[in-house]
Amino acid sequence: MAQATKSKSSVDLSDPQYYFNRELSWLAFNDRVLHEAIDPRTPFLERVKFIAIYSSNLDEFFMVRVSGLMEQVSAGVKTKTADGLGPAAVMDAIRAHLRPQLQKQHHFFQQELRPQLQAHNVYLLDYSEFNSAQQAYLKEYFERQIFPVLTPLSVDPAHPFPRLSNLSLNLAVAVTNPETKIQKFARVKVPNNLPRFIGLPPELVDEETVWAGTTLEEIIAHHLTYLFPGMEISGHYLFRITRDADFPVREDESDDLLVAMEEEISKRRLEGFVCRLEIESAMPTDLREGLMQELQVAEEDIYELDGVLDLKDLFFFLSMPLPQLKDQPWSAVTPPRLKSVERGEESIFSAIRKRDVLVHHPYESFSASVQAFVEKAALDPHVLTIKMTLYRTSGDSPIVRSLIAAAENGKQVVALVEIKARFDEKNNIIWARKLEDAGVHVVYGVVGLKTHTKTTLVVRQEGDRIRRYVHIGTGNYNPKTSKLYTDLGILSARDDLGADLTDVFNFLTGYSRQTNYRRLLVAPLTLRQGMLQLIEREVAHVKAGEPGRIIAKMNSLVDAEMIRALYRASQAGVEIDLIVRGICCLRPGVPGVSDRIRVISVIGRFLEHARIFYFTNNGEEEIYIGSADWMPRNLDRRVEAVTPVLDTDAVQELKDILEIMLADNRFAWDLGADGQFVQRQPSEGEPVISTHDQLMERTLKRDRGGTIDSIA
Repeated sequence: MAQATKSKSSVDLSDPQYYFNRELSWLAFNDRVLHEAIDPRTPFLERVKFIAIYSSNLDEFFMVRVSGLMEQVSAGVKTKTADGLGPAAVMDAIRAHLRPQLQKQHHFFQQELRPQLQAHNVYLLDYSEFNSAQQAYLKEYFERQIFPVLTPLSVDPAHPFPRLSNLSLNLAVAVTNPETKIQKFARVKVPNNLPRFIGLPPELVDEETVWAGTTLEEIIAHHLTYLFPGMEISGHYLFRITRDADFPVREDESDDLLVAMEEEISKRRLEGFVCRLEIESAMPTDLREGLMQELQVAEEDIYELDGVLDLKDLFFFLSMPLPQLKDQPWSAVTPPRLKSVERGEESIFSAIRKRDVLVHHPYESFSASVQAFVEKAALDPHVLTIKMTLYRTSGDSPIVRSLIAAAENGKQVVALVEIKARFDEKNNIIWARKLEDAGVHVVYGVVGLKTHTKTTLVVRQEGDRIRRYVHIGTGNYNPKTSKLYTDLGILSARDDLGADLTDVFNFLTGYSRQTNYRRLLVAPLTLRQGMLQLIEREVAHVKAGEPGRIIAKMNSLVDAEMIRALYRASQAGVEIDLIVRGICCLRPGVPGVSDRIRVISVIGRFLEHARIFYFTNNGEEEIYIGSADWMPRNLDRRVEAVTPVLDTDAVQELKDILEIMLADNRFAWDLGADGQFVQRQPSEGEPVISTHDQLMERTLKRDRGGTIDSIA
């Protein structure tokens, strides 16, 4: 035993061999997304959806992560991350990984999913596959709806190469003057303000056809003579560009953060350098080289693809009236402790005063819980103040409308709008201005930090006392994503949580130097150290001869200090289960380092977004939920809030959720020490355990008055 202890203590936990690369781990996550498209067990139209998600994810990855790496390579940065790789090596690995995966994605859509669409009477056709009547309709449609919008741009000494907008889909057209035989190049942008897929009217298809049509670019390509009359069309080839879209604002140099953000958003579309060029494989060498030169793109950043480009637009096909090819619809239920509110037997404030209310979306209704909480507060004559953080919300947000109504009702309303929430900046700026116009006190947080907390504070006059009500959650105040993302929240009237949240808002809106909180763990002040202490407490219990266990569920695990703490806990004998949907830089199952650490990822019907942290604490269990992953940005560069869950029934419910996920044999993937994820498969005769199906069944059973058996 002494020798084993010596061996463990001599391990250098900063050795790069014990860490996976962040970017490559993200690519592995997106591969798991693509697998859901390929897996025949996935309902057919959901497979098309996952193809689209894979492409959408990649767009953001290139705009932010890849562009950042390319800038580092260009600047000669050699700094290595914890895994021992520098920017150039990571870029080489990304390119090598992506080429076969993209070919796999496009081949699968063209050769398998597209024919299967036809088998279900959904026809995405090439122009040549239409009959004469159908082509006549598309020609008329082009003349009436498309042609007036198009602007062909030639490229010659008198017409410099046009600025191409980010993520734009374009046709490179080779045109030849029939008299001079001189060939020239022109660019036609495929308009992004017209539908990408154009369908035929019912009278031009048979009765069994659900939808038949083609892409916008196919129609444009077959009517190019309208754009270049008198010229010979030598060829046309699709291409698409991706630009760097990560423009950090220098807050310390900005007099008005709102104006500065608007300026940066305008740069994102046209000014970022091109970090990816996708081209049709058939594009001839001269056109290809011309694009490379004009866009300043290196050969290694060109991706040749066949078939339809920009597959994220395949979300369109989810609108097909084919419910049998989709997941069974799910209708969220009212949380049990709010049933009396729904029936009109008591107010939502009365229900929350009785006991904390744990809400779990999308299984339980966002509108009947969190949204109702804010709406009732806005109208309640006894409510004095509402304070709320908004990171991402929907374009038609009922939450924001309630805040406006509250201000109009004379309440003091404070909204912390995070206008630096990437790719939601424009939407958040619009809401910030509407809120300000209504008299809401709008603030943008702390200089140098993003505000990522999901928190609401309601102050209410009740007789001769003031009472504070809080919501602390893991997800955004967005009713649309609440139907797609799994998130948790606590509604509570506990005095200590209310006092803590008051201090958090004072930190956000003023010059508070608050560094201690009663219950909450708050980044960047107390969260990192608080979590490290909770891990070390498990180690201390094991050293005292007691069992130790940690279960942590999050979106990403990147922070090297937190990983080292988990390694030390494993070495001490703590059993650790990690449920990490996306990036995981920790290497599990390494002898003498992480023998007792197991990592799974669950990718399925809903996007796993909730963060849960469980510590057995020698039988005095503690469990936390909150907005923060274990990443440097969440722990050090964002304002985050993680709360303990104190209600005994809520604690048991969270434990059950974790155990269901750990038992999943349908959507769970096990991460090996070699970095490979292996999807679990039920053994012969073993029942299929799907996290999302299990939780839907439990929710329905409880809603109908049945007893839910704990499996923890």
